[in-house]
Amino acid sequence: MSQKNPGFSTHAIHTGQDVDEVYGAVVPPLHFSTTYAPDGIGNLRNGYDYGRAGNPTRTALQEQLAALEGGAHAFSFGSGLAAEDAVIRGLMRPGQRIVMGNDAYGGSYRLISRIHGDWGIANTPLNLNDLDRVAAEMEASDATLLWVETPSNPLMAVTDIAALAEIAHANDALLVVDNTFATPYLQRPLQLGADVVVHSTTKYIGGHSDVVGGAVVLGQGAQELAEKVAFQQFAVGAVSGPLDAYLTTRGLKTLGVRMDRHCENAQKIAEYFADHSAVEKVLYPGLPDHPGHELAARQMSGFGGMVSIQLAGGEAAARKVAEATQLFILAESLGGIESLMNYPHEMTHASVRGTELAVPENLLRLSVGIEDVEDLIDDVEQALGAI
Repeated sequence: MSQKNPGFSTHAIHTGQDVDEVYGAVVPPLHFSTTYAPDGIGNLRNGYDYGRAGNPTRTALQEQLAALEGGAHAFSFGSGLAAEDAVIRGLMRPGQRIVMGNDAYGGSYRLISRIHGDWGIANTPLNLNDLDRVAAEMEASDATLLWVETPSNPLMAVTDIAALAEIAHANDALLVVDNTFATPYLQRPLQLGADVVVHSTTKYIGGHSDVVGGAVVLGQGAQELAEKVAFQQFAVGAVSGPLDAYLTTRGLKTLGVRMDRHCENAQKIAEYFADHSAVEKVLYPGLPDHPGHELAARQMSGFGGMVSIQLAGGEAAARKVAEATQLFILAESLGGIESLMNYPHEMTHASVRGTELAVPENLLRLSVGIEDVEDLIDDVEQALGAI
C-alpha cells in the first residue's frame, strides 16, 4: 500500500491482498496445493516447499492479522485452542506456572489444567482485577505467563491490560491476552504492553460461523518468541488449511463494519434487559453501572457484541428462555452475523463445573448479531414472557 498510515479497514481489505500478477484478479487466488516445485534443488520459489510449512493463502491471512493487531508476526492455526497450545508449548517448560483469570473460557482452562497440567505446567486461577494479589502471586510462584482474556467469557469482566503488563514484566514473565471478544477493531493489547495476543478466529474475525481457526500475534522486537511459535506451527502442524484461511480473510475484510453493528445492537439489547424485572443482572461493559465500564471506555474503542444476563428465576428460568427464542439460535460459539443464545453452565463451560471457574446456573450468554435490533428485542421479549 502507498499510504504511510492506512486505517483499520484499509488494512483489512488491502494488506496481503495484492492483485494477482498473472491474470489481474482483484481477489488473490486460493492455493490448494500441498507441495511446490523448486527452481532446482534447494532453490525454493518464494520460500514455499510443503503445505504444512507454508501456503500463500495462509501467508496473506497472517499478514492481515499482524497489521490489524499492530504486530510484526502472526501465525494462523486450525483452531483457537491450537493457537493457545502452540504458545504454551513454545514458551513454557515443565515445572513452570501460568497465572490466569478465574473466569477464563472453559476450553482454555481445560487445555491448561488437563493437557498441560499432565505435562508439568502448573496454573493458578485468580481474580485479575485484584492487582495486588496478582503481583504477589507472580512474585511468589515465579510464574512464566500471565494469561488474561478481556472482556472475559462469559462473565464480561474487564481487566487492565497495561497494569498486568507492568506486573508481568516486573517478574520477568510474559503477558498473553486473549482478544477474541474485543477483536483488534476494538482493542489493541500489544499497544498496551502485552507480549502475545491469541484469537479464536472462528468468532468475530471469521464472522460468519462457517470456518474454525485460531491465531497468535506478536509485536515488534519479539523475533525470538516468533521463532518459537513458528517452530511449533511447523513441527506440530496444527495449521489452518487454505480454504479456512481464505474464508477467514474474506470475513476479516468486513470486521470493522460488522463490529460497529454488533456493538450498536448489543448496547440496545443490554439496556432493554437492564429495565426488565425478570433479569437479575446484566453483564455488559457498555452499561454505566458495570464495574469495568470506565476501564473499557479507556482501553477499548467500543464495548463489543457480547451480553450476559442472570435471570431472577434461577436455573429453570434460564433454561426456559434459552429454549424459547426464535431469532437467537440456541448454539455454541459466538461472533457470527446471526444472533446466538448459549447456556454456558451446560454448554461452553460444562468442563469447569464443580471448579472455582464454574459459571452461575442462571446465566445466559448472548452473541448479539447484526439483524435489525427491533426484531431481536421482540424475540427476547417474547422469550422472557414465557417464564
